[in-house]
Amino acid sequence: MEENSLVLCEKNLAARRIAQILSDGKMKTSYLAKIPFYEFEKKGHLWRVMGLRGHLLRLDYPSRYTQWRSTPLKELIWAEPSKKVEERSIANAIETFLKQSDKLIIATDFDREGELIGVESFSWLEKPLDIPIKRARFSSLTAAEISYAFRNFVGMDFNLAKAAEAREHIDLAWGAVLTRFVSLAANRYGRNFLSVGRVQSPALALVVDREKEIANFKPIPYWEITVEVKDGVPLSLFHTRQPFWEESRAKETYDKVKDAKEGVVKKVDKKEIFERAPVPFNTTEFLRAASSLGIGVSTSMQIAESLYRKGLISYPRTDNQVYPRSLNLRLVANKLKNSKLSSEAEAVLENPRSSPTEGKFAHDHPPIYPVDVEKGKLNDREEKIYELIARRFLATLSKDALCESIDMEIEVNGEKFKTNGYRVIAPNWRNVYPLGARKEKTIPSLEPGQKVKITKTNLKQNKTKPTKRFTQASLLSKMEQLGLGTKSTRHEIIKKLYDRNFIEGLHIKPSTTAEAIIEVLQKHAPRITLPSMTSHLEQQMDSIAKGEIRIEDVIDDSREVLSKEFETLEANQKSIGEEIIKALREQESVGRCPECGFPMLIRVSRKGEKFIGCSNYPKCRNTYSLPRYGKVISTHNSCERCSAPVVKVIRKRKVYEICVNPRCETNKK
Repeated sequence: MEENSLVLCEKNLAARRIAQILSDGKMKTSYLAKIPFYEFEKKGHLWRVMGLRGHLLRLDYPSRYTQWRSTPLKELIWAEPSKKVEERSIANAIETFLKQSDKLIIATDFDREGELIGVESFSWLEKPLDIPIKRARFSSLTAAEISYAFRNFVGMDFNLAKAAEAREHIDLAWGAVLTRFVSLAANRYGRNFLSVGRVQSPALALVVDREKEIANFKPIPYWEITVEVKDGVPLSLFHTRQPFWEESRAKETYDKVKDAKEGVVKKVDKKEIFERAPVPFNTTEFLRAASSLGIGVSTSMQIAESLYRKGLISYPRTDNQVYPRSLNLRLVANKLKNSKLSSEAEAVLENPRSSPTEGKFAHDHPPIYPVDVEKGKLNDREEKIYELIARRFLATLSKDALCESIDMEIEVNGEKFKTNGYRVIAPNWRNVYPLGARKEKTIPSLEPGQKVKITKTNLKQNKTKPTKRFTQASLLSKMEQLGLGTKSTRHEIIKKLYDRNFIEGLHIKPSTTAEAIIEVLQKHAPRITLPSMTSHLEQQMDSIAKGEIRIEDVIDDSREVLSKEFETLEANQKSIGEEIIKALREQESVGRCPECGFPMLIRVSRKGEKFIGCSNYPKCRNTYSLPRYGKVISTHNSCERCSAPVVKVIRKRKVYEICVNPRCETNKK
C-alpha cells in the first residue's frame, strides 16, 4: 500500500459523514475497544476516520487544590493548571492507529475550539509525532467541500488554538476563585455551590440591573386624544401634538373637538417604498429568529449543530453575513426545488435579485445556509430550524418587497389628527420568509378636501411603562453588542444561568440569590460585573489568534486583574456572606410548616435529591419529597386543604403547580 492515513473529526457523526464522502459510501464500520471508526481503501491508500467526543484533554488544577476549605484562594489565582486525558479509551485508540499511520489529518470544526481540539488530539503524546500533520478545513459537510478540503490540506493554526486555550485558563481561574469565594462565604458546599464566572457574572448583571430599573421605575401620566371616523372602513386618528404631558392642555384641546360631527381631510401623502430583504444569518441573528419559534437559544444551537453534522446546513458558528463569491448560490437554491420549499425556490429562481443581500462582513465561516435537502428523517424541531434557515437563505436571494406608505391628516375644529396606512404591492421576499415584515394596515381611500363623519371622540389617560425584561433573544443581542462572550459561547452562558436557577421565565427575571450575588459584587468588586473588563479580554484573545501577543502575557494580565478584585472581596467576606445567606433563605423558603409553623426550605440531600424540610430541624422532622425531574420554584402559597406548601414545577415546556403533601386530597384528583 502507498500509505495509511488517520483522520480525526470532532464528533462521530461528522466522522461517519466524512468517511461516506471520501469512500463514495464504501467504508466499513469497525470498533476498537467500543470506539467506532470507519475504514476504507482508495487507490491503494488505507484510510481510518474516527470521531472524538469534543475535547480529549481537560484543564484542571493539581489534586492538592481540590479541597475548597483548605486551599488559599490567593494561591489558586497563580496556580498552574495542567491538562489531563479526559477520554482514555479514545486516547488509546488514537495511539494505536498512529503507530500504523503515515499521516495524521485533523478534520475538526474550523474555529478556535475546533483548532484546539485538533491540537489536543496529538499534543498529549509523550513523544513528538514523526509523521506529517495536515489540516482539512471546511465550512460544511458537503461532498464538494470535503473533497476540496482533502485535496488542499493546510497547516494547523496554533495561534488560533492558543486563543481558545487562553480562554480555558482565564475562565478556569476566574470561575474557580470567585465561585469558591462566594460559595464559602455563604456556606454553600457540594452540589449547592454558587457559580460566579468571568462572562456569566456581567451577563447576569444585565438582567439584575434591568430588574432594578423596572422595580424603581416611576410611571409618568400622559393623555391622548383620538377621534374615530367612518367612511366605509372605521378609522382611528391620533392628535398630532400628543402625548399631552399636562392634563389641562389635554382637556382644553379635547373641549374643542369633543362635540364635532365631521372633519376635513387636509393631507394624503402616498409613497412607494422598498422593504429590503433580510441579510444572511450569522449565529446571533439565527438564534434570535429561532427564539421566535419558541425554541430556546441553547436548544436551537444544538439542533443547528446536528443539522450541520448531517450535512444539511453550513457551520452554524459564524459572525459573517456576506456570502463568499465562490459560493454557487443558484446551485443551492436549485437543490431546494426538491424540498418542501420547491414552489418558493422556483419563484426566487425565476425572479431573483441582482446580487444577494449583505450584512456585516467578518473573516469567518460563510453565513448559515442550507447545503443539502433534508431527507425526511428529521424530528419536528429539526424540521422547523432547517426550514427557517432555508427560508432565510431564499429571502436573501429575493427582490425587495414593494410597498405603499400612506400618511393622512384630518382637521377637526382647527385641531389636527393623523393616521397612517401600509400595504404591500409586490411581496417578493415576504412570500418566502415570515419574520421581520412590517404589518399591513388598511385605511380608507380619501382625498384632500373630503369631509368625513366623526363617530366618537376619546380623551384617555395612560402612564409611561418601564423597559421590558430581557428575552433570550434580546439578552443574546445585548451580549453581542457589549462584547460579552463569543458567537460560540453566548447561548451556553444563558443556558448556565437558567440551569443554576439564577434566572427564570421567557421574559427573564433574576432569582433572589442572583440579585444578592450581583449586588455584593457591584458593591465590593464592581469590575467583575462590568462588560468592559471581559470584552477587553476577548479582544486580547483575538490578538493571540492573530499572533500579535503571547498567550502567557494575556493569562498573566488576567491574573493581575483577578488578584486585585479578590483583595477587595476578601476584605468584605463576612458582610458578603451574610447578604447572600439572607437572600438564599428568602429564595429557598416555600411557606410555613403545617406542623410547627416554622419556615420550610428547599433542601438538597447528600445524594443530590431535592426535598422540602422544616427549618426547625431537628425539633421538627417534617419533610416532603419533590419531583426528581424539572425545576422547582416556590409560589409562597399554601394548600387550602392541608396547609402544606404549593410549588411550581417546570419540566421541559410544561408548567404546573402541586401541593407537596402526597397524602393531600388535591393530589388524588
